[in-house]
Amino acid sequence: MRIALVSLLLLASTSGCAAFSDEDTGGGVAAGEDVTVAAAFYPLAFVAERVGGDRVQVTNLTQAGNEPHDLSLSVKETAEIEDADLVLLEHGFQPSVDDAVDQVAAGRVIDVADVVELEPVEEHAEDHEAEDHEGHDHGDVDPHFWQDPDRMATLTERVADELADLDPDHADTYAANAADLVAELGELSTAYDEGLSGCERDTIVVSHDAFGYLGRFGLHIESVAGLSPEAEPTPADLARLQDLIEEDGITTVFSERLVSPRLTQTLADDMGITTAVLDPIEGLSDETTDEDYLSLMRENLSALELANGCP
Repeated sequence: MRIALVSLLLLASTSGCAAFSDEDTGGGVAAGEDVTVAAAFYPLAFVAERVGGDRVQVTNLTQAGNEPHDLSLSVKETAEIEDADLVLLEHGFQPSVDDAVDQVAAGRVIDVADVVELEPVEEHAEDHEAEDHEGHDHGDVDPHFWQDPDRMATLTERVADELADLDPDHADTYAANAADLVAELGELSTAYDEGLSGCERDTIVVSHDAFGYLGRFGLHIESVAGLSPEAEPTPADLARLQDLIEEDGITTVFSERLVSPRLTQTLADDMGITTAVLDPIEGLSDETTDEDYLSLMRENLSALELANGCP
C-alpha cells in the first residue's frame, strides 16, 4: 500500500498539496482539449466514462484483474493524478490514492463520500475482527455505495455538473449523457425491487461485506469476512454462519472474482451446498473486461433470484 517515496517527492516538488475537497478549483480546459479524469477504481471510472463520452479521457487507476483495496500506485499512475483536470476517489477506501492526491493533485478533487450518503456499518460486520487489515480502515461507514443504483445516479449528476464547469462549451452533452445513465440506473433499481420481492429466502451469505447496500431491496447480508477481503473470520463467525445456513435453508454461498474462494468454498463444502459468483464490482476481472457496471449488476440480480428462490 505504499507509493515509492522518491516518485512522490519528485512530483511533489512541482506541485502543491491538494486537500480532499470538491472546492478545489483547477481551471477549465482549453478550447478543443479533452477533459482528463483520474478515477480511483472501476465504478467511479464507469460513471466518468458514461457522462464524459468522447469529450473526456478517463484513467482507471485500478487495472482490470487487480483488487482495489490492495492498489499500489506506479510512478505513471501517480503522474496521472497530478495531471488530471479532475480526480475521483473515495477517501479511506484506497490509502495509496489518498496519499498521492494529498501530495500531487493539481486539478479538482471529488471525494465521492462527500457526494453520496454512506451508510453506517451494520452490526454483523462489527462482529468480525478488526477491519483495518493492511491499512484498510473504513471507519464507521460502508464504502461500497455503488451496490445501490440510486446512489450511483447521485454521483452521475454530480460528475456531469463538474465536467460542465470544467468544459462549459459541452455542458449540454454532459447533461444529456448523465440523463441517459440516470434513466438506466432507475431501470436497474426497479429490476432489483421487482426481482427480489416474494422470494423464498431473503438472507444471503457472501465472501466479504461488500453488499450491505442491497439491504434496501429487502436482503439480509451475512459475510464470511469483513469489509476488507483480507479479513479472516473467527471460529465463532463460521459457527454462526453454519447455524444460519441450516436454519434458513440457504442453498448458496457467494464468492467473488477478484478474491480467493478458499473460505466460501470450504464453508459450502462443509454444509453440502453450492457456491456461485456475486460480483462486488469493485473492479473488472479478466473474465469481465467486455462487460460494464450495468450488465454485472443484472448478472448479480439473476444469481440472487436463483439462490433465494425468487418467482
